Amino acid sequence: MAGKYILVNDVGTTGTRSIIYDEETNVVAESYTELEQIFPKPGWTEQDPVAIFDRCVEVTHKSLDSAGLKASDIAAMGIATQRATSMLWDADTGEPVYNAITWQDARMSDECERVNKSGTFKMLHVVGGGYQRIAPLSKTLKKNPVGKMLIAAAHFTVTPAMSSAHARWTLDNIEGAKEKAAAGKLLFGTVDAWLVWKYTGGRVHATDFSNVSATGMFDPFGMKWSSQLLKPFGLPGGLKFPEIRETGGDFGETDLFGAPIPIKSVVADQQAALFGEACFEGGNVKCTNGTGTFVDMNTGDEAIASIHKLTPLVAWKMDGKTTYMLEGIISSAGASVQFLRDNLKMIKEAAECEELALCVDDTGGVYLVPAFSGLTAPYWDPYARGTVTGLTRGTTREQIVRATLESIAYQCKDVIVAMEMDTGISVSSIKADGGASRNNFLMQFLADILDMKVDRPAMLEATALGAAYFAGIAAGIWKYPDDILRIHRIEREFEPSMTEAKRDELYDGWKRAVERAQL
Repeated sequence: MAGKYILVNDVGTTGTRSIIYDEETNVVAESYTELEQIFPKPGWTEQDPVAIFDRCVEVTHKSLDSAGLKASDIAAMGIATQRATSMLWDADTGEPVYNAITWQDARMSDECERVNKSGTFKMLHVVGGGYQRIAPLSKTLKKNPVGKMLIAAAHFTVTPAMSSAHARWTLDNIEGAKEKAAAGKLLFGTVDAWLVWKYTGGRVHATDFSNVSATGMFDPFGMKWSSQLLKPFGLPGGLKFPEIRETGGDFGETDLFGAPIPIKSVVADQQAALFGEACFEGGNVKCTNGTGTFVDMNTGDEAIASIHKLTPLVAWKMDGKTTYMLEGIISSAGASVQFLRDNLKMIKEAAECEELALCVDDTGGVYLVPAFSGLTAPYWDPYARGTVTGLTRGTTREQIVRATLESIAYQCKDVIVAMEMDTGISVSSIKADGGASRNNFLMQFLADILDMKVDRPAMLEATALGAAYFAGIAAGIWKYPDDILRIHRIEREFEPSMTEAKRDELYDGWKRAVERAQL
């Protein structure tokens, strides 16, 4: 085999994958292994940092062997990771002082509630709320940098998912951690920074702008570590933070596989998927449907302050240019299908849902609101609970399954409507990736309820593909954006076929069901 190949480590919450692509982004080899989740107490979710790295090395060796390639055949390596999962490690020994605390962890809930109820935060919410109410009256008010901060402050709260909360807990609860940090001997990093440090033998301690923007420690408007966001948890406290580098660029090289492989990209998973879907222009939207759904809009060179409680993030930074995005997180997408399978025993496997949904013409007025642990974007109501409305003696299993799939599309519409109001951009089409996007019924209903075209890519694993694109561009294999647009492949387009009257009727019913879930 000859040619230039791109190697990617795609490190998720439940597993890590190594994929090797050729110059046309054909998959040459792929290897996957699960990552163990550690649950020391209810609400605590951890992973072993050493195991994360070891599994990455393991699957990389397997993919190279499977492809019959040597390290010298690899032009560049990209790393895509889960976001906000973080850890601290000893700068001298390289040993983690504790497990990685994941983005799902809730151990700091009480401390976060204390901070959110403090006088400082109450004042921020009052002042920010007042500004937010008058901001829609003028575009100038919404675009003013100080105004953006005030709008964000109106609904800003610290959460247990933030990396700052993880770091604070580790410093307070692990013997000797505070002392090591005070002596400058403790490094902080998210999963990407840890992997870069390990792969380079401790020569590079760096992250990228997409990852750091999702930690709750970074100001996307000022593009820097935020003293105001670090203050509630008393950070840095002597911790050494990683250098923030461009998403596609130089992260050193690894010589663990027989010859040096340059690490040319580091990127957060959802930002990688946005890039992997070729959402390069402002207003482009992708919808990643997995256990949850992540709806992301490219907002160009402007960070948007959301009045509708969406999250402004850095999408990527390349060649000195920063691209921003606006994100809405939906916690229950594929998880609601798992609920049908594991809790209600209505199906044996997720693949059955499409056929069952197509067995009936509609849900018979049934709506399922999957607020199993509250509602996320754009409602952010932690007290809402899962609700089924419209049940009658004639309701069938097929209708409940269909209502479950439809709920994913309704939630996507909620977020996209909020995005359009925040940005003033009318969305004309979206790109859908992730495992749940294999479901043709879901994709067609999404197109119908949104009244827009839905593109499904040939490669549903858009996260790994995005990391490959970044690495290949940085290595000079592809030119951005022309080569990416040329090789990016759409497997199927779904066009809306529902009448406007029917669409409005269905969506009005969904909004009423959400109101009941919030009572």
